Amino acid sequence: MSALVVGLLSPADTSQEAWGLAAALGYGCAALVAARSSAPWAPAPAVVAVVGAVVVPLLYLTVISKEQMEVGVVERAADLLFTSGSPYRSTPHVVRDFNPYLPGMALFGIPHMLSGDTPFTSARLWFLVGFLAAVAGAIRVLTNRRDADAGRAGTARGVAGWTGVLWLIACPVVALPLTIGGVDPPVIGLLCLALAFTQRGDAGRAGLALGAAAALKWTAWPAIPVLVVVLAVRGGRRAALRCAAGAVGIALCAALPVALANSGAFYRNVVLYPLGFGPVASSAQSPLLGHLIVVLVPHGEAVTVALIALSAAGVGLSLLIRPPRGAVAGADRLALGLALAIVLSPATRIGYAIYPVVLLTWPRFAAALSAGVPDGRPHGPDRAADQRVRPAPSSGS
Repeated sequence: MSALVVGLLSPADTSQEAWGLAAALGYGCAALVAARSSAPWAPAPAVVAVVGAVVVPLLYLTVISKEQMEVGVVERAADLLFTSGSPYRSTPHVVRDFNPYLPGMALFGIPHMLSGDTPFTSARLWFLVGFLAAVAGAIRVLTNRRDADAGRAGTARGVAGWTGVLWLIACPVVALPLTIGGVDPPVIGLLCLALAFTQRGDAGRAGLALGAAAALKWTAWPAIPVLVVVLAVRGGRRAALRCAAGAVGIALCAALPVALANSGAFYRNVVLYPLGFGPVASSAQSPLLGHLIVVLVPHGEAVTVALIALSAAGVGLSLLIRPPRGAVAGADRLALGLALAIVLSPATRIGYAIYPVVLLTWPRFAAALSAGVPDGRPHGPDRAADQRVRPAPSSGS
């Protein structure tokens, strides 16, 4: 139903319209297969949903050369990075000139820069590859057993893991950006990988995954304090410092050189434009609370910035007063913070719902997938609570 609504309400001759109409048929076929399946969440309807909602629309949109504007932005950013040393235009004039992403995102445009305009070099394809690689890494982390008796159990968990990945990909808020070329899937994929390392108590690698995500887009930065607090509660100060050092170090190494080389271009593209304060209105506009405040309230821009700051301060204070004790609780807290930022931002998209939706579902699936897998930490009530699948947000959220 959601895909059909997207298809019918999207502007004519857009990638969103094409995806919605094609995916609605794919989801309908998956529903018929699911109705004949004896087990809930079986692999067969998941495969049909992925083929119908991602593979077929992706092939069709590739053939007709229709994609989200972000694809061209990232490809041009790679060209600029290698010709001028910065992925940002100094004086952007129209929407397509702006690059609101952090410098790491330009890496997805390198294949296009090196080999020209072909289906295999499109940044859209590499967004998909980045997402799948990160989620595959997360599954491997969650299902890896170190004891000698894990063969059959590990295989079963691997099959369950990949079935879960198929259902995740089939989810409309994931399938849509994967198909049309949204930049958010590789970011949320790296956050899933960071959560998997956090679940396993590996602070160093969690920090590296967080840093890679934070080098791509601002939306990953709120995850750093949340997962650092989770690791501090579970592993102590040293684990928290390892995670923080890796995450902040990678993010700053990616952003600082470019920001210092041309601070004006960085500020105009990466700060002002995403907030809707630039000379050109951001194309990321949805009738959410932040946009309505800007339109209807005097000095609405300042009001939205103040509300976002207050919500961030509130979530940050909650980390100190009632720190989350596990990956599920940490993801719940992060989902809350990002949901508030998305709703209050003056320039946002409904598609940003990929973050809270995945953050609320993936860690619970991950906790079930890794239940009973040794992680080298002492057994105790905290571990049991962290590995248990809870139907509602945990009390530490």
